[in-house]
Amino acid sequence: MTANLPPQYDPQATEAKWQKYWEDNQTFKADPEKGGEPYCVVIPPPNVTGSLHMGHAFEETLIDVLVRYHRMTGRNTLWLPGTDHASIAVQTILEKQLKAEGKTRHDLGREKFLERAWEWKAESGNTITNQLRSLGVSVDWSRERFTMDEGLSAAVLEAFVRLYDEGLIYRGNYLVNWCPASQSAVSDLEVDQQEVDGHLWHFRYPLTDGSGYLEVATTRPETMLGDTAVAVNPQDDRYKHLIGKTVTLPIVNREIPIIADEFVDPTFGTGCVKVTPAHDPNDFEMGKRHNLPFINIMNKDGTLNENAGEFQGQDRFVARKNVVQRLEHDGVLVKIEDYKHTVPYSERGKVPVEPLLSTQWFVKIEPLSQRALEALDQSNSPVFVPDRWTKVYRDWLVKLKDWCISRQLWWGHQIPAWYAVSETQGEITDTTPFVVAKTEAEAREKATTKFGNDVQLARDPDVLDTWFSSGLWPFSTLGWPDETKDLEFYYPTTTLVTGFDIIFFWVARMTMMAGHFTGKMPFDTVYIHGLVLDENGQKMSKSKNNGIDPLLLIGKYGTDALRYTLVKEVVGAGQNIRMEYDRKTDESKSVEASRNFTNKLWNAARFVMMNLEGQTPQQLGIPYPPQPPLTKGGREEDSLTKGGKEEGLELCDRWILSRYHQVVQQSRNCLETYGLGEAAKGLYEFIWGDFCDWYIELVKSRLQQDAEPNSKKVAQQTFAFVLEGILKLLHPFMPHITEEIWHTLTQTGDDRCLALQAYPEADISLIDADLEQQFELLFGTIRTIRNLRADSDIKPSVKVTAILQSESEKERQIISDGGVYIQDLAKVENLTVTASLDADLGQTIAGVVGTVQVLIPLAGVVDLAALRAKLEKKLSKVEAEIKHTAARLTNQKFVDKATPDVVQGARDALAEAEKQAEILRDRLKVF
Repeated sequence: MTANLPPQYDPQATEAKWQKYWEDNQTFKADPEKGGEPYCVVIPPPNVTGSLHMGHAFEETLIDVLVRYHRMTGRNTLWLPGTDHASIAVQTILEKQLKAEGKTRHDLGREKFLERAWEWKAESGNTITNQLRSLGVSVDWSRERFTMDEGLSAAVLEAFVRLYDEGLIYRGNYLVNWCPASQSAVSDLEVDQQEVDGHLWHFRYPLTDGSGYLEVATTRPETMLGDTAVAVNPQDDRYKHLIGKTVTLPIVNREIPIIADEFVDPTFGTGCVKVTPAHDPNDFEMGKRHNLPFINIMNKDGTLNENAGEFQGQDRFVARKNVVQRLEHDGVLVKIEDYKHTVPYSERGKVPVEPLLSTQWFVKIEPLSQRALEALDQSNSPVFVPDRWTKVYRDWLVKLKDWCISRQLWWGHQIPAWYAVSETQGEITDTTPFVVAKTEAEAREKATTKFGNDVQLARDPDVLDTWFSSGLWPFSTLGWPDETKDLEFYYPTTTLVTGFDIIFFWVARMTMMAGHFTGKMPFDTVYIHGLVLDENGQKMSKSKNNGIDPLLLIGKYGTDALRYTLVKEVVGAGQNIRMEYDRKTDESKSVEASRNFTNKLWNAARFVMMNLEGQTPQQLGIPYPPQPPLTKGGREEDSLTKGGKEEGLELCDRWILSRYHQVVQQSRNCLETYGLGEAAKGLYEFIWGDFCDWYIELVKSRLQQDAEPNSKKVAQQTFAFVLEGILKLLHPFMPHITEEIWHTLTQTGDDRCLALQAYPEADISLIDADLEQQFELLFGTIRTIRNLRADSDIKPSVKVTAILQSESEKERQIISDGGVYIQDLAKVENLTVTASLDADLGQTIAGVVGTVQVLIPLAGVVDLAALRAKLEKKLSKVEAEIKHTAARLTNQKFVDKATPDVVQGARDALAEAEKQAEILRDRLKVF
């Protein structure tokens, strides 16, 4: 049976075919019962509301390369997929839908609202996972998890109750990031720092004793209504004498103290800062240090409350204008400066976040972070790649403050706390007693014991921060708190692949939670990748509208082409990559180059298979017999023909096998050390350059019908062996095309697939660096002869005489041994290798490669007079172009009126023309 590939590669059909095959056959289903060495990765769960963006494509491709590689090396591999329930994002979507219907969530009530949320999840929540499928990710879909599925919800309850019972969760009144639009606390990760053009307002606080005033400045003048002190640096000589005195707060007429605090920067502004403990994080800490009152002036919807006096009920930004007008009216406004500064915006609510004093649930961080710090300092666990992120991670663990875990939403894990509202007139207040339990029945039992049979309970309406559930992700997804086979075998997981921007928000939470609940760090290694930047080197973001749709590029060029581009662009672990992209045409030159690479591989594979006469690699057998390992010194012989020649192998066979095993070793080393980009580039150079451009050309003559049978057989064996090895090496990067070619090459049925084959191992006995170096000289000689032929307009069909001169005996031997390749690939009929040149060789053209001089006699090969006339004509045309362009550039009117791009284009054209003229003049000297 003769197997071959279609003339054209169709990425869309091929990729869809294998994605379906892998999933239908559960190719990547993990089985802990099989034992072996585990390799486990849990996916950084994308939001259930999300759609595939370039960051996802980059991250999942990196993970998939690692997972596929380790699976092929024989490890028992699990890549576990799943999604995060994204409390704020889902709630925002649903509330927009309700608003369009003229309703609010309160019109529906909590139960109906949650029914609607689950309906939305069933209809739209699989968008991101279906798009991940189009990337060809080798996940175990049978283990797909969702942070609000039954098992993970049970894990969340277990974790909350345990932490509370251990005194590590408490309810308290603290400053949080508050989003007035969604009316919920938000985490730091849900805050987008935006630079804005604002103002800095300066005003005076009069000293209460009438002896003067202090000048302060602020970007939020409305918060002065809640000031409870003015602070100065204790070492600031300007104000030392005022420490302990008081000032009278304008408008409010409240007497507040002047305090000394090291936090104040005496070089910033006037050196005096207003202190509003209830509305600023730094002021909050100062307030605690100095026992200041905490006065909240704001309602949860962003309007001012009763503590704002005459401004009560006004929106915070309306109140800002009115407060400034009042300060100006009272004569205490000094000046208003334009001021560019950073303002935190709620990502979901799209409004500035308000630091707000609020009663929330918190996790005590210090005991948890200490355990993670001990693991890092004592065992270097986890290991960060690149290592520079270790210090960043450590610094964050040291600086972490108690974690606000409650959110004022309905979609999410509802906090398992029940309030005895019968103790506080039927309402939940800051002082209402409560019990924490996993179920309402358990809560009632606890409450009855505590408050009697008539106790009335109301469950806390808030939900947990999504980072609480995702902090449990590495072990909750494997079955914790139950002692499952998956948890026993695959935990701790092996590698976490994630971006540097969530080390603080997610990685640290996972290590703290895992350390506390499992006694182990949740992963051995954290591989931190960079960002995918746009064509201008800018970070992609929704606000800039500069994202690049990976699905569009997949549709245009294929999944494998996009995957390969993303990995190949990585230069060193953790580095950002830049995506070439033309927004007018939606085209990418870099992805197009990878698509061309797939076509190159496809065509090379077609050529190989057409010359195997229907035989598979298994039928043909290995092209060389097993060999004992070489000594450390390797081969001692200098010549291509001396020593180490395996039976039947010719020079180019030995060369390609050396290069092949070299790249096997390189690929393994790179992938083991997270050098994914280096591995991809090494394979590209080997496949395109060594295999396609050179080896295929070197053996073509041995594949003819009249070729010597043994030589032909060895060429076929080597062809098949190296091609199958290439497919295995490339598979983690380009899984679809390699799977398709491999099935055709091996004529394997549907019961086996490339994804489960063994990754190649290097046979170092076949790696011959000296041989490879010698072939570089041969290739350089061939290139030089080809270039000389082109320069002299020698027709491709014409064979030439070549004289190769070198004083080095070694170089002459190499050239002589490989002379047949030079003659075949450079169209040389007569080849002379010599140590010295005859005095008169007639008209020749010459070039140099290394220390070898290459000469081609032209007599009888080209019409010298006609060639000279042709070159002179070209030179005349180029010189006219130089004259014209130079005249334009010396014309001041042109330079002044033309756009900079046009002027620069003319300069570039002049430089190019001058370079061409120089080359033509040099060539005319020869003739």
